[in-house]
Amino acid sequence: MTSGARAQPDTARDRTRQARPIRLGRRSVAALALVSAVGVVAFGWPLFAGAESGLSAHARDAPWLFAALLPLLLGVVLATIADGGLDAKAIAMIGVLSAAGAALRPLGAGTAGIEPMFFLMVLSGRVLGPGFGFVLGSVTMFASALLTGGVGPWMPFQMLAMGWVCMGAGLLPGAHTLRGRGELALLGAYGAVSSVCYGTVMNLQGWPYIAGLTSGVSFVPGDAVGDNLARFVAYCLATSLGWDLPRAVLTVVLSLALGPSVLKALRRATRRAAFEAPVTFRPPDR
Repeated sequence: MTSGARAQPDTARDRTRQARPIRLGRRSVAALALVSAVGVVAFGWPLFAGAESGLSAHARDAPWLFAALLPLLLGVVLATIADGGLDAKAIAMIGVLSAAGAALRPLGAGTAGIEPMFFLMVLSGRVLGPGFGFVLGSVTMFASALLTGGVGPWMPFQMLAMGWVCMGAGLLPGAHTLRGRGELALLGAYGAVSSVCYGTVMNLQGWPYIAGLTSGVSFVPGDAVGDNLARFVAYCLATSLGWDLPRAVLTVVLSLALGPSVLKALRRATRRAAFEAPVTFRPPDR
């Protein structure tokens, strides 16, 4: 006689059970630390390069970073699965949320930095945890690049940066206790800060090898890190702040306006999915 898995009904206790983020085990932490370390090196190594180094090659980092990023992302997924945090239902949810995020991105692409996908990524990372969030952010940015034709040397850097945004949302305090207006205020503040930080980090990817800038804001190979960082801040203020601030404002507005409904839907889906519930088998009814 064959055996099959029997889904449990949505009881009153299931509906009142608190949705918890997907837990982060030791292997997941190690995998996230490794991919983040690779990302920090990829973004920041030109600051420490000597004056004689071929910085023009930095513009060709993207294929190598992309080649390294894909197995590292797979490693994060496998580590989270091994820790008991991901199953087929969680993978399906990544697919649904990444498709939704990719569909939201074209709505504001190219318009003063307005990107409505940010609020969904922040809320999803909050509910589903840092490991899930990092994978979701990276996959969403990859899917949106394919959808909008935004494939280029910046894409793997965007995947890393968005992964960090979602992971940070999953690491915010009060995941099990903070609800209501306090949580919305926290998510709105984080969304604003992370939106500006995303633009700043992405500036660091391209700034060292952009030619034709005035000497006051251009990168000087081999110069002191502090001096280059001061010029980098001036570069961000002069070029991208007008894009980062509208993105931050829109993220706050959408988080406050749609946050209660989206958080409720995500938490309900998480409770129904019961990611960490043990699977039991019983003989089928005759």
